[in-house]
Amino acid sequence: MKTKLHIFKVVASHLSFTKAAEQLFISQPAISKSIRNLEEAYGITLFLRKRNSIELTNDGKSFLVYANKILEIHAEMENQFLHKYEKFPEVIPFGVSTTLANYIIPKVIAKFRTQFPKTNFKITSGNSEEIEGLILNQELDFGITEGKNTNPKLHFNKFVKDEIVLVTNAKNPAYKKTAMEIRELPEIPIIEREMGSGTKEILYGYLNKHKIRKLNTVVTLNSTEAIKNYLLHSDNYAFVSMHAITEELIDNTLKIIDVNGLTIERWFYFVSRTGFQSNWIQLLEKYIWDNYNF
Repeated sequence: MKTKLHIFKVVASHLSFTKAAEQLFISQPAISKSIRNLEEAYGITLFLRKRNSIELTNDGKSFLVYANKILEIHAEMENQFLHKYEKFPEVIPFGVSTTLANYIIPKVIAKFRTQFPKTNFKITSGNSEEIEGLILNQELDFGITEGKNTNPKLHFNKFVKDEIVLVTNAKNPAYKKTAMEIRELPEIPIIEREMGSGTKEILYGYLNKHKIRKLNTVVTLNSTEAIKNYLLHSDNYAFVSMHAITEELIDNTLKIIDVNGLTIERWFYFVSRTGFQSNWIQLLEKYIWDNYNF
């Protein structure tokens, strides 16, 4: 049951069977079967299937509340008993990419400290280049970045896949469709991140492949939170990390507009210096991996 609930939660967070399958490294038919089994067991419909998308039904939204509670209890049990005798330093310094520092890591660290209250954290957030530079200079031993897995002096372990998606206000009257063509992108009003943003760099790397050099940028903001708040009060558009909008998608305040022929993906990695050995880093990686999605 735990596995089925976990699959349901991942599908609900992405509102996509395909993206859930990619994240969980299992086949899409297996995802569909697991959701179907839950629906048959409880006699409800969890997702409303449309031609190119799915959305949670009212029963699905209620079921997600209970699933979250059950999964949280499972995580607390495992943390309490499986990790009971593990040892960690008094202070753990590590670096984290901005997206993860805002939306994933704080929840994991808060959970960690309920079990290991004597361990403190000093977390440095910044872009991937900055974090990897600190690791190479031995100012940090460990980090999580959106690295490109190319520097031989650094060791990368895959953590979680991310997708940068186009979103707008769910009630935007100017665009009622759920998809648009790439050629339409320069015509719509875009809210963008500032220069130096990793998300912006990746976005334009993909756009350049499609010969799009410039978007119709009407406002530039220096955080994803600011962009989301702006979108809630406008009919503009923005490219943001899927991890940053999970709650807004569930609450139906923001919606994703698929761009036909454009998929912008990246991986986040656990990063350390090549050859650097540390038992606590391995334990911390496992803890983060086991708990980040709860």
